[in-house]
Amino acid sequence: MNACCCRALPVVGRILLALIFVWSGYGKITGFEGTVGYIASKGLPLPSLAAAAAAAVELGGGILLIVGWKARWAAAAIALFSLAAAFLFHNFWAVPPEMAQNQMIHFMKNIAMVGGLLYVVAHGAGPWSVDGEGQGRC
Repeated sequence: MNACCCRALPVVGRILLALIFVWSGYGKITGFEGTVGYIASKGLPLPSLAAAAAAAVELGGGILLIVGWKARWAAAAIALFSLAAAFLFHNFWAVPPEMAQNQMIHFMKNIAMVGGLLYVVAHGAGPWSVDGEGQGRC
């Protein structure tokens, strides 16, 4: 693989990994009352605070991940958020059978995203990032 392509892959990967969080965080802000209602329907305490925190982690963390600034910390925060969301909101083992497959897919999607985020935690943002990690590697 040529050096330019090798140096571009981490930023492409960060962008693709972060897009779902940026989009979802923006959606939580623009549909804040709906987000609060959904969180409340799960019986979680302080749904307004939880919705604001979720929006901040997703939108803020996603943007940090895209630009590669404090990417390890952003990825760790989003990973913890995604893991909690998987168990709290996609509990396929506790829903009616007709909903189980859809919730399992969402659960596994979250778990897969945690895996990608842990890779960023372990290896950093890579080249073409504000953090500037791995500038000489390829």
